[in-house]
Amino acid sequence: MSKRDELIEKYASDLKNKIGVTPDMDLLTKVTIGCGPSIYNRDASTVSGSDEKELETVKNNFLIKKLGLSDSPKLMEGINSVIEKYGSSERNKYRAVVYYLLTKHFGKESIY
Repeated sequence: MSKRDELIEKYASDLKNKIGVTPDMDLLTKVTIGCGPSIYNRDASTVSGSDEKELETVKNNFLIKKLGLSDSPKLMEGINSVIEKYGSSERNKYRAVVYYLLTKHFGKESIY
């Protein structure tokens, strides 16, 4: 099993056990691949739910640039909703899981 496959399994486990969502493995795999090499970097592979600057980056680089959404207050509401689902006390919010949940939240699965 490749390192990426191991990480995808870890993300699927987070979705099932911490969030209570049965993941669409095909979509999760595509979102993970879309994250590129950041999934292998300890710091870049996670999202800090309390860092406003990081959440702005998620909004601009993922929601607006990648998913093609237009900037509105609904984007931050969506991000906050996903962070809440993941659990604000959860230290390791994996970027691929957050992006997967955001893709589902905004109904943008067709992008992948």
